[in-house]
Amino acid sequence: QVQLVESGGGLVQAGGSLRLSCAASGGTFSRSMGWFRQAPGKEREFVASITQIGPNTYYADYIKSARGRFTISRDNAKNMVYLQMNSLKPEDTAVYYCAGATTSGATQQSEYGSWGQGTQVTVSS
Repeated sequence: QVQLVESGGGLVQAGGSLRLSCAASGGTFSRSMGWFRQAPGKEREFVASITQIGPNTYYADYIKSARGRFTISRDNAKNMVYLQMNSLKPEDTAVYYCAGATTSGATQQSEYGSWGQGTQVTVSS
């Protein structure tokens, strides 16, 4: 089982940027790595994912419509996945989770078997 540890969350003002990192250890680096988020009182939702080979990236519709505010990337040599978040808005406030899937191109929570503990991102207005 892959262990995933997120870092990089924090408090930022609206319009600011954060870069989330996810370190994977203890197993084979997953074919898909994804970021999900859960805002207070809401269900956890997909943000973005990236395949091991290619890589190919997938974004939630609300991200694709945001003109590249978020960018997912991975470093297979370091077993790291990143989420660069720019032009942050208060509605981006959530706990962000890193997850790993054994299938390529995974975008559904049910496809992900490994999860990190999450990192809090708070965007103040």
